[in-house]
Amino acid sequence: MTEPRPTDTDRPGATFTGRYLLVLGDDLLGDDDTAARTCVRELTGQAEITSSRDALPLAPSGFHPTLLARLGVAVAELDPDRLRAARADRRLLAVEPERVQRTLGTGPAGGLSAEYLRGFADAATFLRDRAVAAGTTDAPAPARFGDTDQLTWGLQATGVDAVPETGAGIGVAVLDTGLDLDHPDFAGRDIESRSFVDGQQVQDVKGHGTHCAGTACGPLTPGSGRRYGIAYESRILIGKVLGDDGAGADAGILEGIEWAITSGAQIISMSLGVDLDEVSAAYENAGRRALDAGVLIIAAAGNNAERSAGDAGFVGVPANSPSIMAVGAVDAALAIADFSAASSAVDGGQVDIAGPGVDVHSSWPMPQRTESTSGTSMAAPHVAGIAALLSQRTGARGRDLWTGLTQAAQRLPLPSGDVGAGLVRASGS
Repeated sequence: MTEPRPTDTDRPGATFTGRYLLVLGDDLLGDDDTAARTCVRELTGQAEITSSRDALPLAPSGFHPTLLARLGVAVAELDPDRLRAARADRRLLAVEPERVQRTLGTGPAGGLSAEYLRGFADAATFLRDRAVAAGTTDAPAPARFGDTDQLTWGLQATGVDAVPETGAGIGVAVLDTGLDLDHPDFAGRDIESRSFVDGQQVQDVKGHGTHCAGTACGPLTPGSGRRYGIAYESRILIGKVLGDDGAGADAGILEGIEWAITSGAQIISMSLGVDLDEVSAAYENAGRRALDAGVLIIAAAGNNAERSAGDAGFVGVPANSPSIMAVGAVDAALAIADFSAASSAVDGGQVDIAGPGVDVHSSWPMPQRTESTSGTSMAAPHVAGIAALLSQRTGARGRDLWTGLTQAAQRLPLPSGDVGAGLVRASGS
């Protein structure tokens, strides 16, 4: 395991809960969970194994299964002897310590000055001109966008305003810090919500989840002015997997993924992570099983870079899973954001696509109503919302939707290790 970096709310290093994730082999999983229950019972010594296939109690917020049967992951406390036995058991693909994940935003306004934006605009122009002079790209010169009274710069840059799709008929799940359920811009929407954080309701007090949901699924005509939402007629599923402090354990996040899949989401957006330069078998299992079910998981690549200081960072967990789409962030000049993590050498550690992630205007808990903030957290819901538009247009799901997004992306005069296929585009041009 790599040495974890120093931790704070914006550069989340590895913090562990003391429990373990048991990743079950495919031969234990089928139409029922009998074999999986037996395996987990034997490894943990628990007489009764609670499974996600069990009927929900009257108070769903208090239901936390030991076995997430559809994802093939169990959560358990193991003493040293049982831990050794589990790691040696051939029925398991992996045994991992349960981590604590955190939001991936840099905070309101992002602390970004006009000098920052000008500097990265100049850098993007320089790179493009050098590439054109060398004959290695036919990409157009980067445009410089800005919010207008009608649209955010991100919606302009990605061509959302130029397409007729609305996200109607598509379920988009945002797994984050919840949603301000009383926000007037979401009044009358088809919203299903559930909290996976003990003792906390879905109501968002941090703002991060409301901001992400606003970008992916916000309204066509918000009462506060410019449009910031993409899939404005989509069905919204809100899973509170991060607490009011912006942190949440793997078990709740994985439970949220399974809930979203079984509740009919076609797209899952996760703007959370932890700085580990290794793939989590638990999240890879979840991502693969989601794709098999026709569901695409989209995750923020991470904010652990400081490019202005020569540190390109790396894509962390869970975005570095091969079966989860990792999203990097660009600014209004279509330059890579200073904080946006670069691809790493681990299998699946590449950035797959990029989205607007600097000074992004979206919804915020009342009474403030809206806020501008930055992070790969803000880029991921741009991709999720546009995925809903593409899914509505073409009927694509799962792996086909992944392919469609990357094929429609706009090439940028930037390394693919930073932006993957390029800037996500709603219009495919």
